[in-house]
Amino acid sequence: MYISNYRRRCEAVFLLFFIFLLLCVGRLFFIQFFRSDYLTAIAKKQHNQLVELEPRRGTIYDCNLKAQAVNMSMDSLYAVPNAIKNKENVINQLLPILGVERSYLQERLNRKKSFIWLARKLTPEKSAAIKKLNIKGLGFVKETKRIYPNSYLASHVIGFSGMDNVGLEGVERGFNNYLKGVPGWAIFLRDARLKKLDIWEKMVVPVDGEDLVLTIDEVIQYIAERELDKAFKTFHAKGASIIVMDPHTGRILAMANRPTYDLNNHSNVSKDTMRNRAICDLFEPGSVFKIVTASAALEEKKVTEEDVFYCENGAYRVGGRILHDHMPHGNLTFRQVIEESSNIGTVKVAQLLGPDTVYRYIKAFGFGAKLGVDISGEISGMIIPVRSWSKSSITAIPMGQGVGVTALQLASAISVIANGGQLMKPYIIDSVRDNQGRIIKQNKPVLIHKVISVDTAMRIKKILTGVIEEGTGKLAKVLGFSAAGKTGTAQKLEANGTYSHDKFIASFIGFSPAEDPLLTIVVTVDEPHGSHFGGVVAAPVFQKVASDVIRYLKGNQIPMEVIAQ
Repeated sequence: MYISNYRRRCEAVFLLFFIFLLLCVGRLFFIQFFRSDYLTAIAKKQHNQLVELEPRRGTIYDCNLKAQAVNMSMDSLYAVPNAIKNKENVINQLLPILGVERSYLQERLNRKKSFIWLARKLTPEKSAAIKKLNIKGLGFVKETKRIYPNSYLASHVIGFSGMDNVGLEGVERGFNNYLKGVPGWAIFLRDARLKKLDIWEKMVVPVDGEDLVLTIDEVIQYIAERELDKAFKTFHAKGASIIVMDPHTGRILAMANRPTYDLNNHSNVSKDTMRNRAICDLFEPGSVFKIVTASAALEEKKVTEEDVFYCENGAYRVGGRILHDHMPHGNLTFRQVIEESSNIGTVKVAQLLGPDTVYRYIKAFGFGAKLGVDISGEISGMIIPVRSWSKSSITAIPMGQGVGVTALQLASAISVIANGGQLMKPYIIDSVRDNQGRIIKQNKPVLIHKVISVDTAMRIKKILTGVIEEGTGKLAKVLGFSAAGKTGTAQKLEANGTYSHDKFIASFIGFSPAEDPLLTIVVTVDEPHGSHFGGVVAAPVFQKVASDVIRYLKGNQIPMEVIAQ
């Protein structure tokens, strides 16, 4: 009886173990054939780490291949939240180093993820301090940070890129597709503690971005910005712009605006400060626009340089309004009308031409349309079709009222006089090159169209030389070199549509040397105080920039004390 009960118990125990064994075998069979892919994926996720390999963003150079935007390799900090046990302790150690809010780290480290960024592109000092802590669950990935060696120089042209190396302003944005490259990726192995090993399973190598070569010359840009900054501060202006251009090709040698900003520290800069005023600000040009009327009159053979116009002693009733000169004049030759910037004389010349002819030449000089410069933000300006002109339009538009232009359009227009009558397409990108220096894309001068004859251009050039020698632009006289140009003083419009009596735009457009121009320069100063005349505010900027830049282009050494002024 006892033996029988014992045997039954043994059989029952054996049966239980046998059933358990069958269940285990069945479970293993199920895992092997039905769950293997899922569990393999989990294992790979735990022991493999997918890392994006950042390409090198292309370098931006000036025309002499001096770097204006480069990349620096830096550490970016990531965390594996699931591998961090004492998160509060880690937060307390990282806070004084990273300088972020506690809530930021708490939110990040409490996410149910195997990878999360904590800080991107750390300074070497911060990176070294965190590495000393040797915290499990933290790691570093090498990334590149965009650095601008000249900080403020050409900031509105170059622009900047964001944390992910995507261009946000300037040529960084406009040519982002060339500069950014193509990311790669690699799968790295990790040990049981989730520490990345320097062993990769698969890899796709990133493709580096192409380099950009600008037409901007670093030295010319510095000279232009130095002088513009002086005028901006001296006259407590609201804004200012300068463009230096090769009149024969349309190459932009310098372009600058005030106010400006540091490309390495742009996080708190306003959109207004970032605005490239030289290509996107619309303003009435005032008397600098008279070069269009003067060119049309000579080209159409309506006047000669010595034809005399009675300037009404400073007050002329026409088109339902009284037109004034800045100072009374009696009889002036056509040459003197432009040299002395007589509004009355200019309007009388325009009346000889008629509205249709004036409008045709305004269009021919490039106003009212985009010139196609290869930097984003250019506007077309504003000109009124002849059918919409009022009776008084012929008394305003020929002298630069009732028309909206940009500084870039003025630079191209004065270049027409300088180069013998051709409107050239302005450009700021010289070439795109790969990292071996091979040219992928090369920009060349583009003729938009012929505007006036060489003879007319030469005659206007002589008149504009007289503006500096005898007229309103005496402060633009370049020592050692001849120069030609035109002053402008334009009243700004108030919100109610009337012209302001205390807000002006002072400007000067010109080129030098007059007989064989190396460069054209446009200077505009928005709302200067103390003086508002273009011949006082903007002309001296032209004079100093032209003097130093010509000496530089001719290979003469500019003393360091001059550069530093």
